Amino acid sequence: MNLPSHSVGLGLRREMLPEIAELGPVNIDFWEIAPENWIKLGGKYQQSLRTLTQQYPFMTHGLSLSIGSPDALDITFVKEVKGFLDEYQIAGYSEHLSYCSGQGHLYDLLPIPFTSQAVDYVVDRINQVQDILQRQLILENVSYYAAPGQQLAEQDFLLEVIDKSDCLLLLDINNIYVNSINHQYDAQTFLKSMPTKRIAYMHIAGHYNEAEDLIVDTHGADVIEPVWQLLEQAYEYHGVHPTLLERDFNIPPIIELMKEAQRIRDIQQQFSITDNKASA
Repeated sequence: MNLPSHSVGLGLRREMLPEIAELGPVNIDFWEIAPENWIKLGGKYQQSLRTLTQQYPFMTHGLSLSIGSPDALDITFVKEVKGFLDEYQIAGYSEHLSYCSGQGHLYDLLPIPFTSQAVDYVVDRINQVQDILQRQLILENVSYYAAPGQQLAEQDFLLEVIDKSDCLLLLDINNIYVNSINHQYDAQTFLKSMPTKRIAYMHIAGHYNEAEDLIVDTHGADVIEPVWQLLEQAYEYHGVHPTLLERDFNIPPIIELMKEAQRIRDIQQQFSITDNKASA
């Protein structure tokens, strides 16, 4: 990964392409795409992607690797991802520390049991993926709504997987907040425990309040103030890292998304000023 620490990203969806073409260059440092939504595409979509990857750095954030699945690892798919990354010269491939298949596709991201046995199982599969990709896999801490068979704390499970597999971390700030409400733990304690040197980049997003004690991670709304505050704390604890705004539905015009992207940039700049004063 070659993204500068003070970088702001935005998730790219195909429906955004006409608006991007009309706007011309936008004040975004990098884009993120789900490779499975682009691998099979040709024609105008392929040409648009090629043009954008020549203008901006890109990251990929996959949806169907299913790293914790009981099914065999889909080696053919992993090789397709590698070919895609190589073709468009994309350095980073991130995925979810979860699974989405079991005797067929389940169309949801389900939690891996937080057990020592699951750690070893997942680490072996991560190593297979990294050997094929010839890159470190970047895994995201996920939101979850149940913890079947739990023996380890979420943070301990995550830390063991990262340490034993030598993979990198996509630190999702909103997921920490969501889980802290749903599972009643302290978000700052969890955030502090994350391994600074393993953080590749960060995500921030909005969510939906189903009830006072149940939040659903939707990526379909504006980021709320407590999540912005948690991002500031993440920079305080771990330093500034590239940070991407996720918005997967109820997507407003890019001009509106740019306001939230600018807030990320403003927070990053505040920490630059603070760091400079501290070193003066």
